[in-house]
Amino acid sequence: MCGIIGYIGHRNISDVLINGLKRLEYRGYDSAGIAIFTDDKIYVYKKVGKVSTLEEEIKNFSSFELNSKIGIAHTRWATHGEPSDINAHPHTDCSGKIAVVHNGIVENYATIKKKLESLGHIFKSQTDTEVIAHLIEEFYNDTGNFEISVQLALSHIEGTYGLAIISSIEPDKIITARKGSPIIIGIGDNEYVVASDASAIVGITRNVIYLEDGEMAILSKNGVKIKKISENTGFLYKDEVIEERIHELTFSLEEIEKGGFPHFMLKEIFEQPESIQNSMRGRISEDGNVKLGGLTSVMDKILNARRFIITACGTSWHAGLVGKYMIEQYAGIPVEVEYASEFRYRNPVVFKDDVVWLISQSGETADTLAALRLAKEKGATVLGIVNVVGSTIARESHAGVYIHAGPEIGVASTKAFTSQLVVLSLITLLLGREKGVLDEKISKEIATELKSLPEKVKKILELNDFIKTIAEKYKDHRNFLYLGRGFNYPVALEGALKLKEISYIHAEGYPAAEMKHGPIALIDENMPVVFIAVKDNVYEKVLSNMEEVKARRGKIISVVTEVDEKVKKLSDHIIQIPQTFDLLMPILTVIPLQLLAYHIAVLRGCDVDQPRNLAKSVTVE
Repeated sequence: MCGIIGYIGHRNISDVLINGLKRLEYRGYDSAGIAIFTDDKIYVYKKVGKVSTLEEEIKNFSSFELNSKIGIAHTRWATHGEPSDINAHPHTDCSGKIAVVHNGIVENYATIKKKLESLGHIFKSQTDTEVIAHLIEEFYNDTGNFEISVQLALSHIEGTYGLAIISSIEPDKIITARKGSPIIIGIGDNEYVVASDASAIVGITRNVIYLEDGEMAILSKNGVKIKKISENTGFLYKDEVIEERIHELTFSLEEIEKGGFPHFMLKEIFEQPESIQNSMRGRISEDGNVKLGGLTSVMDKILNARRFIITACGTSWHAGLVGKYMIEQYAGIPVEVEYASEFRYRNPVVFKDDVVWLISQSGETADTLAALRLAKEKGATVLGIVNVVGSTIARESHAGVYIHAGPEIGVASTKAFTSQLVVLSLITLLLGREKGVLDEKISKEIATELKSLPEKVKKILELNDFIKTIAEKYKDHRNFLYLGRGFNYPVALEGALKLKEISYIHAEGYPAAEMKHGPIALIDENMPVVFIAVKDNVYEKVLSNMEEVKARRGKIISVVTEVDEKVKKLSDHIIQIPQTFDLLMPILTVIPLQLLAYHIAVLRGCDVDQPRNLAKSVTVE
């Protein structure tokens, strides 16, 4: 959620930190701050609001302060304590000699705070994070060793953390540590960066190390040391050579810029022809066979699985639900779809011959990662479907498939969703053929149709201005209903979620036939209803549901593949899209719903890239 950036090197510290914070803005935040060391002292500047507000504040720095070469910075998404200047990070100890930025939650902070207050520590904020600075101070008073004081402090913390710490005690280093919240270290030319997200690093270096849970790193001008945080007062040094852990970032700085679009979300919606192509690139042979090298080592376990369990959160959960429909119908394997946040706490029955699929754009989603570890403990095969290369879920899974959607900056997921669906369809084709459920002719036809999807998405994107005119008519409505059946029921859920996320309009997605079991009571002339009414085996049934809404004077927006007299009669607005196979239809039907949500939100004056209360990657519970 929150963003961390720290730097030690030869560049202008304020430029590095402010630019790093701007790269992290997409994650969602309510305040920002920086701490730098200069003139034998740590200076802290923090403000509620946007990074630009902080940037204006630090223009008052003296030139000497600006010439500092070491510092840390943070964008905060409030958990403990309301958004305010005082609750913004960094936080310091009583002496002002230790500054900490923190992603995560200290679950036992109240107990620690009470103990520290009894020892004379004075707290300034309402945050859980501040206890970390004071705890390090307390241990330093006992040990006189800064690194060991950090390690001892962390051994007392329950919960999750990604940390960057500087101190005037040892001003030539940044200490960083990780437990459940991602930390990446950038290795430059006599300069080093620590960040919670690669987007803050790529402008400085492409060479990175992904810190593992339970590790602590010390960054100095002499290099990087990685240590394992032990259960006692000492350290266990890692035996491996640092160079062997260095990975190269695969995306460019240009990919995380807006590229002339007013918002990242719109840019990413319009990138979908390319991102869909990239998701299948090199994975479909000329004869229509699917090759997924990331699954080769576990294919025997996949093919002999008792069942699949797909677990995910939010938009990724909706993709998983489409995946269930795909795999059960075309590969004949039973599939359960679980919210990761529920799966991890209900002691689920998991067998050793189950295969558990984890879907996550970031590969860092806290609940999904916890579900992975639980399934692993129970002996299941765990497989990741993620976007971010080198992410924790990617590293901890037995195997998996990258979706290759490219960096997704907008908080509301768009291109990652369609790329997840492409990968799930590839998995379905692969398994359907291997299991003998899907015959060669149909498999080849679906594979050929997959290749045609980028062009079909381009045709849908040409409807952008038309969809905007529909948005203009409904931007002030307070409720929406989205209805679909079969493969398009999860798309109804996703369309409703998009509208809720970025426009703050209440919206619900439902299976169309379930409307009469409750939601029909909501229908009147003020209720817009979005129907996904494509020509499939339940088309006539959906038309009957549309009749029910029309009889109650609801406003109908129809997403269709064919315009016939029935649809014309029932619809107030029709969005026509190309036809495709039923299992691929969600990849197309979701595009107009993304555009509708986007335009309604913009017309309402909402910040679509950074919607209130939301974060791109939910790395805490």
